Amino acid sequence: MSASHRGPIVYVLKRYPRLTETFILNEIRAMERLGEPLHIFSLLPPEPPPHHPMVAEVRAPVHAPPTRFAVQVRRVLGAHASVLAAAPLRYLSAMGLALRRTLTSRHPISLWRQFARAGVLAALCRRTGARHIHAHFANAPTSVAHFAHRMSGIPFSFTAHAKDIYLSRPAILRRHLHAAQFVTTCTAYNADYLRQIAPELEPRRVHLVYHGIDLENFAAAEAPAVRARGGRARILSVGRLVPKKGHEDLLAACARLRADGVDFECEIVGDGPLRAALTAEVERLGLSERVRFSGSMTHRDLLGRYRQADLFVLAPRIAEDGDRDGIPNVIAEAMAVGIPVVASDVSGIPELVRHGQTGWLAPSRDPAALAAAMRRILADAPLAERLARSARSVLEREFDLWQTTRGLHALMDCDACCAHDAAKPRAVQGSLPGAAAVAGEGAP
Repeated sequence: MSASHRGPIVYVLKRYPRLTETFILNEIRAMERLGEPLHIFSLLPPEPPPHHPMVAEVRAPVHAPPTRFAVQVRRVLGAHASVLAAAPLRYLSAMGLALRRTLTSRHPISLWRQFARAGVLAALCRRTGARHIHAHFANAPTSVAHFAHRMSGIPFSFTAHAKDIYLSRPAILRRHLHAAQFVTTCTAYNADYLRQIAPELEPRRVHLVYHGIDLENFAAAEAPAVRARGGRARILSVGRLVPKKGHEDLLAACARLRADGVDFECEIVGDGPLRAALTAEVERLGLSERVRFSGSMTHRDLLGRYRQADLFVLAPRIAEDGDRDGIPNVIAEAMAVGIPVVASDVSGIPELVRHGQTGWLAPSRDPAALAAAMRRILADAPLAERLARSARSVLEREFDLWQTTRGLHALMDCDACCAHDAAKPRAVQGSLPGAAAVAGEGAP
């Protein structure tokens, strides 16, 4: 049966659209290009503009909560009444589950908020004839999808990313892992962790699906090679101004470069709660003429920044609360344009930034090592060009958006994904003619 004659897939997101989540936007666009009908269920109202121009390409209806509280209450009550009437036993089972979880929950109000949202989601699924629910992030969106599954019987899956994994209680993750039809995550590092917290779970229930890059968006860029330099080197970094991004280490490394006589300028794109503190640190280090913060920007504007850069640097770290990155999409985007990359060796980053092959790694929280790596790449044009070319090749083989999305689409299309293939596990990446592949043990 063609996708157009089947029920839609409902994507559950915390907020849509969102400027920092291009990887989800790209996936939705690719799913629609594969002919899949979608609905988007947003737990929160849309983020204020600017929005990426690609948002306009998405055809899926977006279901977000009303801004007026009275309207929202009527919406929730009406939805729950319809779900209860349609499947009373399922609904009461879901409510019993919520009551039991309340006894051990650290955040019972949040739990019941997810239950309320789940009723609206279940009613939407019933109204649209949805055949599958897929949530992004293993926290609130997956809790809503899980409850909606209990209310409706519609299978659900989720993609786990980074913060949602490492800041969630393992017991809650374990429950979601057992209930989901399948689980995907964007790094082998994450996949190993999820398998460790649920060792009794069939390992092939957890699938590695890298965030794909739409290489067509970078086709107009120069070939993957280092642009001819003249004068001051241009360093680019992109990331929210939050602790796990390690901007303090980047600034300290920039101070070392200046002390070593390297002529450079560094632009940091992104915004966040640490902006005032980081601006003060730039002043303290005397880097005001070398480092500038450009704030958030759309993908179209960011692409222009990539094309002007000589070196892309990202210095993520594991934050004090355990928060960490997976593989930041901006690394792959920089590689797609042909910029050599230096990054810290945190989490899943070495799966893409392969030291000496596709980029250069430095130990996390080590500004001296980061500065040495930056200095080496800036001083060795043949090395920088070799890294850039190799990185583009790896993206084409393993991180192409259309290939990774075909793998995810095949998982959603499979009625028995938990045991869909007894073959040796492998990652959903690389050359995929349309069939799913399953994650192997350990990182590549």
